[in-house]
Amino acid sequence: MKLNRIYIKRNIVIVLFFLFFISCKEEKITTIENTQFVDNVYPLLDTENSRWFFFSSASRPFGMVNLSPDTEINGAWGSGYRFSKDTIKGYSHIHAWQMSGLSVLPVTVDKSNKKNIYKDFYSKFSHDKEKVSPGYHYVELNRYAIKTELTSTKRVGFHKYTYPNKKIQKSILFNLNTMLGPCENMEGVLNKDNDKELSGKFVMKPTHRRIKPLTAYFKIKLNVPVTSIEQDSVTKNYLINLNELDQDVLMKVGISYTSVENANINIQEELPHWDFNKVVNQSKTEWNNLLGRIEVEGGTEKEQRRFYTDLWHALQGRRTISDFNGAYPDNIGSEFRIGQIPLGVDGKPKFNQYNSDSFWGAQWTINTLWGLVYPDVMEDFTQSLMQYYKDGGIIPRGPSGGDYTYVMTGASSTPFIVSAIQKGLIKTDLEGVYQALKKNHMQGGIMGKAGYEHLTNLGGGLKYYLDKGYVPHPLPEGDSYGIHLDGSSQTMEYAYQDWTLAQLAKKLGHVEDYNYFLKRSENYKNVFNKEAGWMAPKNIDGEWNVDFDPYQYENGFIESNAAQSTWFVPHDIDGLATLMGGKEKAVEKLNTQFKTAEKLKFTSGTSHAAELHPEYSRIPVNFGNQPSMQTAHIFNQLGRHDLAQYWTRKVVKETFSGLAPNTGYNGDEDQGLMGSLNVLMKIGLFQMNGGTEENPEYQIGSPIFDKISIQLHPDYYLGKEFVIKTQNNSLENVFVNSVEIKGEPVNDYTIKHRDITNGGEILLEMTNKSIEK
Repeated sequence: MKLNRIYIKRNIVIVLFFLFFISCKEEKITTIENTQFVDNVYPLLDTENSRWFFFSSASRPFGMVNLSPDTEINGAWGSGYRFSKDTIKGYSHIHAWQMSGLSVLPVTVDKSNKKNIYKDFYSKFSHDKEKVSPGYHYVELNRYAIKTELTSTKRVGFHKYTYPNKKIQKSILFNLNTMLGPCENMEGVLNKDNDKELSGKFVMKPTHRRIKPLTAYFKIKLNVPVTSIEQDSVTKNYLINLNELDQDVLMKVGISYTSVENANINIQEELPHWDFNKVVNQSKTEWNNLLGRIEVEGGTEKEQRRFYTDLWHALQGRRTISDFNGAYPDNIGSEFRIGQIPLGVDGKPKFNQYNSDSFWGAQWTINTLWGLVYPDVMEDFTQSLMQYYKDGGIIPRGPSGGDYTYVMTGASSTPFIVSAIQKGLIKTDLEGVYQALKKNHMQGGIMGKAGYEHLTNLGGGLKYYLDKGYVPHPLPEGDSYGIHLDGSSQTMEYAYQDWTLAQLAKKLGHVEDYNYFLKRSENYKNVFNKEAGWMAPKNIDGEWNVDFDPYQYENGFIESNAAQSTWFVPHDIDGLATLMGGKEKAVEKLNTQFKTAEKLKFTSGTSHAAELHPEYSRIPVNFGNQPSMQTAHIFNQLGRHDLAQYWTRKVVKETFSGLAPNTGYNGDEDQGLMGSLNVLMKIGLFQMNGGTEENPEYQIGSPIFDKISIQLHPDYYLGKEFVIKTQNNSLENVFVNSVEIKGEPVNDYTIKHRDITNGGEILLEMTNKSIEK
């Protein structure tokens, strides 16, 4: 990532103060610099409902290594670190979308457990003897009386084990052949290179989503000698035995998806020393600098802690898969190859290559947050997506293991990349980018594939979309081509994505393409049943479903019902309102939905799995999943800013204010999307169309804080800081009475991208009375 001069200047001041402070005290200082932001993060949020890649502790932002304890290891859902479980089953280094691996656990061995150590090694633990913060995890293994500490660099895990002070065999178990989260690890090999170094590899077995195996390589360095290595003939797993020196055991674990040599380079470049506390401090400082790009004042302590936890989640889930030197796994073709990221004039890779779940729903979340606050991250991910195109001929919507997964539907990367271009983050080879995006919208592109449709191109129903203007439900071909075969949702998604591509065509002067995709963007109208008043499933013959129920889940609508997905027209709310009989009727309809949804706190239960519950699935608005997370802001487009302000505050209060292991996102937190949505609602900025038009527009909402200071990245934007101030803000004063920028009134509750990024201040006067009718 590019260096930010603001953060450098801040850290120089901090370091000078730090040096002055330690000159006054002789004892060792282990606290990190400027911990105010990172210390607000509550990593245990929602860990009773999380999935494999959800939880991170000893990790860097988007790190290749995601080191943390696992209390459940079977399956992608309900696995990884689960707060309600009391048994640790290993410390694994890879927690990624469809990827897992390298589970280790320190143990002590004697006559009582020697025989069964490979099968019976789990240890109880207590949360009372556990400390978790971004970049660090401390926990004690009750069974072995071992104190364990974990931290990491981007590509290297760093372990510190304090064994009991008695003569006992100190060992570390390597579970290289095991079921671990979303996939099985197999063919694990561990070699002793010398007394203090090991190396090896293992294979991640294919999954339904990632259909090719992936080999992970590792290099291990210890500060104490390894006396012997043993392998179990049944499990094929390994035990390394250490000498009996009475000292803490330190272990570095570098990983790579290309070679042991590159795993070793990752250690040499990122962790050449043995100072554990130094790495903990560096990790927390890195997190602190990223979180510190937004500083909030006011609100309660709980609200501030939840805010920074949301912001932390916005930088989670998606993982680096390229090495320090830019080598990365390319698993797209018939033969695995090692790719190489282009190097800059400094000899370093120009960007990282990433493993990532889908960008489905990103238009209302990371598009806006990353584009404004983390433009360096958005540029990096865009370059990575384009590298996949150069390697395999298609821009992915969610790559894993260096290959396409075809997760979810549509061309969800189009709005993400178009937004990056419109915000000025991508400036070179725009024609090449456009042609790559366009390919996904035509026959043979990714729009033709439904979820996880690897070998065919039918489940997306694109040929019908092009011919009839909609995707039928059900598809005449049947249901044997991927999943998410919900034609009305697919139609609406394609229409929106066509509109975003049209904006880029307009920018580049492709008039014919602009008109073509703009016309396609009206296809959402073809699945609106005027008699029913909802978007509805339509079959191949153009007939509406006679038994249509707008609250029936996944009946033509992806992970949603018709009531939720009817509002998925982010590019043309005016056109949608016209179909409904005008804006007043649309407002009345949506407001009624919110009043009903409020009874269930605006979500389908407390987890993604609960959406299928007979009662929860019939909720008319669900903020626990992507299809209707924008709905409160639709009121802005309908001229009822007061209702947008009222309902976003309600949703924040009832749904996204908790700070406990059993609450948090109440649904499907897909790699930072829900965290990003929360941040945007709490600072009062939103982009309905994902920021894809020229000089993108932000809708002004109802911030929950008195002051929000956004540090603008100097490598991308002219301004230094954009500040949002509120007057008379409170739990009751949720309505925005007036808006001023530089002393001038703003009457339409909107602000342009360049007006923000040029720096300045916006003032919102809050009241408890709506000024609109």
